[in-house]
Amino acid sequence: MGDGDDIAERLRDSLRAAGRRYAEAQKAYRTGRSTSQLPRDEHGRHKIVCRRYVEKRAAFVDDRGRPACFEEGHPDCEGCAEDVREGCIQTW
Repeated sequence: MGDGDDIAERLRDSLRAAGRRYAEAQKAYRTGRSTSQLPRDEHGRHKIVCRRYVEKRAAFVDDRGRPACFEEGHPDCEGCAEDVREGCIQTW
């Protein structure tokens, strides 16, 4: 037992602390942004990047997190609405 054990213990402690910080940052990112915090244009529309057409859009978002351009059943649109609800939508 000696320096090797001390180094291993310090490394484990550092990795645990880094893991906790990462988990906290993930949680903060997921819960930190609501639709009210998403950037908006001068008309109050949310400035999002459309997953379906991969383009910048300004769209109103309803109370269920669906942009006005949302098409029910389309996988990209469904994923976009989920991202809006989780607050992790790409914006501009």
